[in-house]
This record gives sequence, structure tokens and C-alpha cells, in this order.
Amino acid sequence: MPTVVVPEIGTAAAWRDAARGLLGAGVPPADVLWQFGAGDADLFADAPATPPAPGQVSVPKSFVSLAENLCWHSDPQRFARLYAFLWRLKDRPSLMADRGDADLAKLRVMEKAVSRDKHKMKAFLRFREVPKLGDRRRFAAWFEPTHHIAEPMAGFFARRFGDMDWLIVTPHRSVAFTDGRIALLSGGAKPDLPDDAHEALWTTYFRNIFNPARLKVQAMQSEMPKKYWKNLPEAAAIPEMIAGAEARARQMQAAAPSLPPLRAARISERLSGQDTPPPAGDLDALHRQAAACTRCPLHRDATQVVMGEGPRDAPLMIVGEQPGDHEDLAGRPFVGPAGQLFDRVAADVGLDRDRAFVTNAVKHFKFQPRGKRRIHQRPDAGEVQACKWWLEAERQLVRPKLILVMGATAAESLTGSGKGILSRRGTVETTEDGTPVLLTLHPSYLLRVPDAAAKEAAMRDFRADLSIAARMLAEAA
Repeated sequence: MPTVVVPEIGTAAAWRDAARGLLGAGVPPADVLWQFGAGDADLFADAPATPPAPGQVSVPKSFVSLAENLCWHSDPQRFARLYAFLWRLKDRPSLMADRGDADLAKLRVMEKAVSRDKHKMKAFLRFREVPKLGDRRRFAAWFEPTHHIAEPMAGFFARRFGDMDWLIVTPHRSVAFTDGRIALLSGGAKPDLPDDAHEALWTTYFRNIFNPARLKVQAMQSEMPKKYWKNLPEAAAIPEMIAGAEARARQMQAAAPSLPPLRAARISERLSGQDTPPPAGDLDALHRQAAACTRCPLHRDATQVVMGEGPRDAPLMIVGEQPGDHEDLAGRPFVGPAGQLFDRVAADVGLDRDRAFVTNAVKHFKFQPRGKRRIHQRPDAGEVQACKWWLEAERQLVRPKLILVMGATAAESLTGSGKGILSRRGTVETTEDGTPVLLTLHPSYLLRVPDAAAKEAAMRDFRADLSIAARMLAEAA
């Protein structure tokens, strides 16, 4: 079986050229034995062969990046795995996008391991200064990577520390940077490096940024595996900090300030008085309180608050979504096109609006400016919740026998859910205190339906729902 020897220096480029030649010559993966350097010789392998000259091979760019990383993995079978996958890829270029392919999944795991090893080298390599030989400062470092990443990482460190000379020693390969030139050397044992005066300062900083209240040992060891601890000066403090974390957290809790922060005082001041119940039986007092409402941001852009209106003892409460443009300017609910449509249909089925208390779930107009127009926007859940306080105050003062809820926003405020209003319309649900709630569509929805047949069907449904309300009120009288 022919053997292809991939050198320990220039590994990725050498494998790429050999794979191109073998692929161009049509040599199947089963007929090739890959060897990494002189130390991996196989007892039963043939003498190393000169691979065919590299040819032109078209592969996806994603495979080029994958192979560039995998060539530095420590798995002895990495070259064979890559070539076997490349052999399949030449006939199926889409294979690189097949997430269900077992061979590709294995290669991706290996690629991730190499990338993680590179990241750890950037994070945990520690230089120490050694005596100068010329004008440039000199540094040395020891690192124990899992994979053969010294060569591909040389460029990173040359760019990062180009103003000094340095030597990085690893068990497999060493990298020297002298006078701006990179040299790849043999690996070696850990050198005897001098102490660094800055390490004590760094360890002090490390101790001070440690938060014992947020200690997660497994997560910490995942990011800083214990294999690197012996070469990190700050790691000597980790066992002690872990052991004392619980006691330090209790000390921090006991020393915490007892006064609320200034921002909490400002919020409390802004909300002061808003949770005070209105005088019982006094809608006018409720309206005066609401005029100063700042419970949500909608008060900043609206012209005025629009509260409900109607008899104090109304048997029916009608609840819509929010004031529209007309209502915001007039200060009264349901006076715009939607309110006029409601009045017409209600009159047809014998529902007297003058005997009802008409209001909205949200009391300020929410809109988006567009030129000279103000385009309606649906209130969000926080705004509905903020205004629910005012709606509940109105409901407790009026105490209606029936609540007619129009639209999803009003349904959310009264029943807790605004979902599925089209399927729920025409049904009766209840509030927390048992008041019946009849759900229907909002008149503004009827105005927006573009299809004539759909609009006619929606109008029939709306008319039927108002008829139910009229019948329920008659039965309750």
C-alpha cells in the first residue's frame, strides 16, 4: 500500500497538494496510507511514495476551510478521514450542506476541537520576560495544546506582539519570532522561565473581579479547563476562592446598602398616588385622577385621556380597544367612524347606547405619525395592563350586569386573553368576579375588511352579537 508522508511543518499545504494529486490520478482512499512526519511510520507500509503532481480540483470553499483546520488535529486518522470525504465530495458538491452525513458530522466535531484549542492558546498563554540579546525586549512562554496548533497560531502572535522578540515552546513544535521573522523549531520540555513581577498584580486583579455570589464551578472549568491551571499564575488562587465563596457572598449580602437606589425613589415619586382608590361612587373624581395619569408612556403623545361616559347605574358596559384620532381630539369615546358604525347597528337591534356606559381598555391614543396623519397602533400587553387599573375602577363604580367586549385588546383586559377573538365572538365568558362578558368584533375591524363578501359576513356576525346583548339585558331586567 503506497504511503504518503505529510511533513510536520507546512502540514496543511502538503496534505492539500497530495490530496489534489491523488484525486486527479483517481487513487481511491482505500489504496492510500497517510503518515504524519517520520515518527508515525507504519511497520507494514510500503516505502513513502511521491504523490502525483497536484492538479486542478474544484471543491466548495467551506471544505477548504474545514481541511485547513483539521490538518492540525491530533487524530492520526485525520488525513485519511479528510481524503475519504474529499473522494465523495468530488461527485457530490452539495455534501458539505448535508447535516445528516455522519462523516461530515465527525469532521465538524474535530474542526470545532481545533478552533477551541486555538482560542485557549490565545487566552491562556503567558509570556515572561527574559534577558535581552539586542535592542528588542525578549519574552518566552510555555503552552501545552491538545492539537498541533503552534504553526497556524504563529501568525496571530506575530501580529499581536510584533514589537518584541519571543519564543513559544510546546511539546510538539516551537515558534520563534526574532527581528520580525518567524521560525518553526522542534518542540521541547517546559523551560525554566523567570518570575514576572507583574503576576502578583494580575492575581490581585483576578481576585477582585471574582464574584462569589455568581460562582458556577462547572461553567468556569468549561471555559478554563484544569489542564491549563498549572501554567497560569492566577489559577493558584482559584481553590481558595471557591472554598470561601459562600462565606464571602454572605458578607456581601450583609454589607449591601439598606436604602433603595436613587432611581427607585424617582420611580416611586412618579407613581405616588396612582394606586389610591378613587372616592366610591364618584366618576368625576376618577376622571380628574386619570387626567394626570403617567402609568405608561402613551400619555406623552396623546392629546388627552379619554375616560368612559354613560349612566352611573348602566346595566351594560361597552368596552373597546383605545381612543382613535377623533376620540383623542374630542375627549369622548366612540365618536369616530367605528363608533358611528356601532351606533347604527345597535339602533337596528334595539340596543340603546344612551343606557350603556361606553369606555375603552386603554385610555390614551397610541399612534404612529405619518405626514399629517396619525396612524393607529395596537397597544402592547404592558400598556393594556397599566390601563387595566382605570378600567377596573370604572367597572367597580358602574357595576354593570353585562359587559360587551369588542376586539382582542378589550378581551385581553377583561378575560386575560385576546387570542382567537374570531372563534370566540358570540360567546359569553366571565370576569374574575363572575360578571358575564359577551365577546364580539371591534367595529374598526369591519371597516378594514377589504373583501365585500367577507365584510358582509362579518357585519352579520356583529349584528347577531349585539342582538344577543340586547336579549340578555332584556332577560336580566
